[in-house]
Amino acid sequence: MNFVLGAVDYVGRAVLHSVEEAGRIFQLFLSVLAWLVRPPLRLRPIFKQMEFVGVRSIFVVVLTGTFTGMVLALQTYHGFRMFSAESMVGATVALSMTRELGPVLTALMVTARAGSAMAAELGTMRVTEQIDALYVMAANPVKYLIVPRMVASVVMLPFLTIVSDFVGVVGGYFVGVHLLRINSGIFMKNITKIVELDDIFNGLIKAAFFGLILSLIGCYKGFNTTGGAEGVGRATTEAVVLASVMILISDYFLTALMF
Repeated sequence: MNFVLGAVDYVGRAVLHSVEEAGRIFQLFLSVLAWLVRPPLRLRPIFKQMEFVGVRSIFVVVLTGTFTGMVLALQTYHGFRMFSAESMVGATVALSMTRELGPVLTALMVTARAGSAMAAELGTMRVTEQIDALYVMAANPVKYLIVPRMVASVVMLPFLTIVSDFVGVVGGYFVGVHLLRINSGIFMKNITKIVELDDIFNGLIKAAFFGLILSLIGCYKGFNTTGGAEGVGRATTEAVVLASVMILISDYFLTALMF
């Protein structure tokens, strides 16, 4: 009996903590929206974060997208060969990359690289009292620290997704045409026939939404860090895990709405 009561108490506390944290994250989001439209608009910090989130993530995005397209082409070829449908490999690779794998894998890679850095940077500023110093100087930390990171993430994730989609299709083309000997004309014809602009645009909308999630959670965890150096490490880990889980969960609901 005591075990059951203890389990119920543990679950209840976990649920309450999750609801409270979700409320605090939403409050931070509303605060970001309020400060976003309040002048002055400082472009230099935004461009700096765009370079950090976007340009410095290109290598890992290209690497991930290329090998994802190559593996996808290899796997679908062996499956479609059972039904003599090898010609559909190109369309399957392109459709999978533009709708799902491009936005999701790009967001997960950027979360691991940039989202963790956001949490670590803001967490370090919190435990070293640099954020408190901004309050003393009458400078709002949300305006100067969080708004540029969130704007940069929302803007740059669609561009990174375009890169991921392109290199994924190129990787699938290389494997399908040059290694598996699929006719190149049929490969490209099925892509242009089946993949529509809506598939690409919906994938980019997903990417922007994922950029919002990873930056909001990363900044929230870093901004509310406690416990010194150990707390910074804990906040960074929690930011990556929570953002990755939320990206995968939101992907389902966005897919259900869009497709």
